[in-house]
Amino acid sequence: MTERRIILEMGTGNDLYGEDYTKAACRAVQDALHHSSIVLFKSLGIEHRAMRVQVTIGVQEPERVDTKVVAAELPRGRAEVSVVHGGLDVHDPGNATTHVIATAAIAALLPIDADAWRLCETAS
Repeated sequence: MTERRIILEMGTGNDLYGEDYTKAACRAVQDALHHSSIVLFKSLGIEHRAMRVQVTIGVQEPERVDTKVVAAELPRGRAEVSVVHGGLDVHDPGNATTHVIATAAIAALLPIDADAWRLCETAS
């Protein structure tokens, strides 16, 4: 069986006043999750534990993200979180603050036997 990506969702999140990269990352994950509903698990009788979830977070200071906290945001599957340089820091020198913007890409993967599936044409 080959593991195949069945969904890819993206989101953004921010922390406007605390410069908390983990909080911004968690908000980006929640934003991405609110864009999806994977009904195939119930429809096909697949266990959620079979799903591997790859989360990639982009922020300006990757070392400041607690990946365990971000992984806890995922309600299903086996989460793997990696953090890369990305996102955006918006500096406000007048108020001596930095607004942190994080991006998240969440990929859900399932082991799928390609020979067990086939596409069929439907009448138009």
